[in-house]
Amino acid sequence: MAKRKTTDPDEVLATIDPHPIRRGFTTGVVGVLGTLLIYLAATHPPADLAWLAFLVAMGLGALYLSWRVWTATAVTLELTRSALRERDGAQRVLFTLDEVDSVDRSIFAFKPAGGFLVRLKAPTTRGRVYAPALWWRARRRVAVGGATANAQAKSVADLIKVMQAERDGELPKQP
Repeated sequence: MAKRKTTDPDEVLATIDPHPIRRGFTTGVVGVLGTLLIYLAATHPPADLAWLAFLVAMGLGALYLSWRVWTATAVTLELTRSALRERDGAQRVLFTLDEVDSVDRSIFAFKPAGGFLVRLKAPTTRGRVYAPALWWRARRRVAVGGATANAQAKSVADLIKVMQAERDGELPKQP
């Protein structure tokens, strides 16, 4: 008699790792912008105090965003049979596969570069989250991409579509 194969819901099927060059470039560009704005405010201060405050605030904001990009892209995303989640860091679940309504990788989708957009069946109860250059979630939408490798994001999106079709009975389940 053949052994029955059990499926582990926590088995990792695919991962999305932030590409090191994209991670460094994104962080560097935003950090250089912040540094230049603060340098400009210090060396050539505008006559109006409001403009000086604006330059300093924008420079500090850009430096903060640069730090947020660096920390957000330090994690790896894992696709399991039950959910797409972060492996490191906060161990957040982006969405479960039961919540998925559709996956969109088209050119005109409002998604990050080289990524994909997932529309959920109902607004999520997990709240809004923004991990710059990696993923974001708001109400019924989750977008993944930015500093990620295009091939990895494409394979994860395709796997989600296949598992969704399998769940909806459009494909036969694999033994």
